[in-house]
Amino acid sequence: MRHFQFSSYSQSDDSKSPFEKLMDIFTQLLTYTSGDFTEAIQWLTELDKEYNLTTPDYGIGDFIEDLKDKGYISPDSSEGTFKITPKTEQTIRKKSLDEIFGKLKKAKKGDHHTFKTGAGEDQHADTRPFQFGDMFEQIDYTSSIKNAQIRNGVEQFRLDESDLEIRETDYRSQTSTVLMIDISHSMILYGEDRITPAKKVAMAFSELIKTRYPKDTLDILVFGNDAWTIEIKDLPYLQVGPYHTNTVAGLQLAMEILRKRKNPNKQIFMITDGKPTCLKEGNRYYKNSFGIDRKIMSRCLDLATQCKKLKIPITTFMIASDPYLQKFVQEFTETNQGKAFFASLDQLGAFIFKDFESGKNKTLF
Repeated sequence: MRHFQFSSYSQSDDSKSPFEKLMDIFTQLLTYTSGDFTEAIQWLTELDKEYNLTTPDYGIGDFIEDLKDKGYISPDSSEGTFKITPKTEQTIRKKSLDEIFGKLKKAKKGDHHTFKTGAGEDQHADTRPFQFGDMFEQIDYTSSIKNAQIRNGVEQFRLDESDLEIRETDYRSQTSTVLMIDISHSMILYGEDRITPAKKVAMAFSELIKTRYPKDTLDILVFGNDAWTIEIKDLPYLQVGPYHTNTVAGLQLAMEILRKRKNPNKQIFMITDGKPTCLKEGNRYYKNSFGIDRKIMSRCLDLATQCKKLKIPITTFMIASDPYLQKFVQEFTETNQGKAFFASLDQLGAFIFKDFESGKNKTLF
């Protein structure tokens, strides 16, 4: 079994049932164990020994039975145990969203604000007179009826075109985002688990877009020696491999995806912890893990330039702060005229959310 460090556990929330309390911890463990039910239950049992998570009336066995009855797990005939279901996958995404973006206020479904006005979903407080071509859905009937009453009186009420008031609405843009996640071996090296926070942020980000910005599109790809797309449902199971960092392959795939998207606003978010160390040339991998390789870097900068020409900004979230990496990230970002954030693991979600929501943050170095 792998080793995880849990600093403390609190049972202060008495409003939750024993199942809900265990479920909160269990979903966290599933993220750490890449969706491995057996390993997560083993860790839950160990935590129960140390922190007394269960009671004499409700044990781990009862919890497993409830997971089955509520549809969170199903038999895995190939392994002779259980596997998590799509219901659990969605629960993990929602809990990640609550954990990372928990202070978000509920808002109407829509997209991202621009400085233009037009047909949309959020209304302004100000109104204006009706003009030919305005949609009837934009009429402020309360103000319009009030105008007619003032002009004609209640007994001779008549609503004319001159009485109509229009309430402006925000024009909302649609955005296509590609989220790139580095799964090179360094994401679990040096005694720090970087892939689990990256997975949590990706799950929260995907749930945010699905629920708050349903008109947006989100594609997720991972890159190691090569790059490939994954489905949102695959995120809990994501693991690092014995890979180098082929940033070029990731950028090429991201550009290919965005070329097919019809939305006018496109962007790439890249979560990584290191420098590019790999290229694929035909059937051969060109690798160099020692310092910044000019050949690899030049290819990355070429793609940054191409994205700039296509008006695709790249935002890099560097979850490692090694000084020698800053020069590469700065040059890459300046070439694309994108943004870069050096974020600690516990700040990664806040950085991504703030940048995605506002689109107005300055590049930070």
